[in-house]
Amino acid sequence: MLAAALGALALGAPAALAGTAPVSPVGTPAASAPAKAQAAAPTSQSATWAAGTRAYLVITAAGDSSAVRSAVTANGGTVFSYFDSIGVIVAHSTSSTFATTMRGVSGVQKVGATRTSDVPADAYNPALPANPAQSSTAAGEPVRVDMSQIKADQAWAVNPGSATVKVGILDTGVDDQHQDLAPNFNAADSASCAYGKADTRAGAWRDVGSHGTHVAGTVAAAKNGKGVVGVAPGVKISSVRVAEPSTSMFFAENTICAFVWSGDHGFKVTNNSYYTDPWQFNCPDNIDQAAIIEGVKRAQEYAEGKGSLQVAAAGNSDYDLAHKTTDSASPNDSTPVNRTITNACLDIPTELPGVVTVAANGTGVTKASFSNFGQGVIDVAAPGSSVYSTVPGGTYSSMSGTSMASPHVAGVAALIASANPGITPAQIRDKLATQANDVACPSDGRCTGTTANNGFFGEGQVDALKAVGATPPPGKYFENLTDVAIPDNTTVESPLTVSGVTGNAPATLKVGVDIKHTYTGDIKVDLVAPDGTVYTLSNRAGGSADNIIKSFTVNASSEVANGVWKLRVNDNASQDTGKIDAWNLTF
Repeated sequence: MLAAALGALALGAPAALAGTAPVSPVGTPAASAPAKAQAAAPTSQSATWAAGTRAYLVITAAGDSSAVRSAVTANGGTVFSYFDSIGVIVAHSTSSTFATTMRGVSGVQKVGATRTSDVPADAYNPALPANPAQSSTAAGEPVRVDMSQIKADQAWAVNPGSATVKVGILDTGVDDQHQDLAPNFNAADSASCAYGKADTRAGAWRDVGSHGTHVAGTVAAAKNGKGVVGVAPGVKISSVRVAEPSTSMFFAENTICAFVWSGDHGFKVTNNSYYTDPWQFNCPDNIDQAAIIEGVKRAQEYAEGKGSLQVAAAGNSDYDLAHKTTDSASPNDSTPVNRTITNACLDIPTELPGVVTVAANGTGVTKASFSNFGQGVIDVAAPGSSVYSTVPGGTYSSMSGTSMASPHVAGVAALIASANPGITPAQIRDKLATQANDVACPSDGRCTGTTANNGFFGEGQVDALKAVGATPPPGKYFENLTDVAIPDNTTVESPLTVSGVTGNAPATLKVGVDIKHTYTGDIKVDLVAPDGTVYTLSNRAGGSADNIIKSFTVNASSEVANGVWKLRVNDNASQDTGKIDAWNLTF
């Protein structure tokens, strides 16, 4: 993400890959930039394209949107697709007053333009991507440094991943004929979501660049004696092409379609190495961008509710996502302008609640020079520099970017799911955090936090070997999955009994929290030790954001481990409520 802001990582095309742009090891641009549910059923629309056609998200309550769809047509628009399960309609119109008029229609909650350029004519009759001729590779697949760095090579001997685990590659497409990808490719659940409507024609999922094929190889290239091996070479991958041809742009309606598809098709994990064009950051005080935030957020929540965890790249601008000030690269589909922004503006999908945000390591466990960062924003880190992986046509190439780090984490998440059938997205998130190996801040004043959790590396570098290990030994990992309602202006507690642990708790006690709440700025969250000592985890942080789903590290070394620990949540305002969904302790 933020690709245009970092010259060495920006592509030469007018519209660079919306996500984290790949580069060669020497820093020159790479060759190219990087449903069955009622909700996904599209309506028909005119096959005649007209200049000036723009795309809009029309947000309604979830359920039957027929009345609002009729209003779209009556007010100079056409319904391109709709997703009733999340209350999102994708509308096209050439009328400059369409959005304003629709905002006054009964049942309409938000309306926003998704781009500042015309919808391409290709949207009405999409061309299929090329199916490239394939090269062959001689035998031999040496272990790459990125794989040994996260101990994936050791994990393969324990559990290479289960074929029942499906990973969605939401990207520029995937070359499914590639010799290292074909054995694990799942065509039945692949499609294109370019323009915001699922295209299930054979081959619609293929790569319109090279970025998605490279990402796919890092996740799950087959262990077949040639080329490379992915982090989870035993899982299945599906391609949902989000990028549009020619521009390689990922507009909001494309992402919404892809997330709904992912939920409906049982993807356990998705990888998202991009940001949603045309805005690097979507700001809630902008009427169009507010609709984009809401639409993509609902789609992500829908996918997660169906059991899918989203993993996303943090971006390539060496930018502090915890202290946002300016955006000079948006909109990237027309003429960018300089604008002042705040932390309320979100890089999506990576900053949406529930999404795992991934920073890139350079050589070893350093911060990659290009990687975005931010205390409380970065969840985990993974190798992202000079990563060697698959590209279309049966060949291979090295690329760099947080785009390359994210699929390492998606692969580790797939291994966790393989080793723990039935695991929920929240539980995978927690395991990614608790199993990560701590990385201390370097001598760089921009890195804030502790060795256990900081702005450069989050909870640390992911560990594939731990991902396939046995369940944490008895007496070490404790979890409470009982829901506890959080009413307005009320304090509630969820108890957890710890036994069988010798001595005191560790200085790096991991506290995994999954709290669903519609306004996190209302709530204070504390860990209460058996002797009553209170450790504050979050104190009314996050403003209007939804949910606290993360792992905290607490120095509880002065506390006796055994006894009843409590998660205490205090709601300090009216209107917004929630629940403690689950929480856990890892000693």
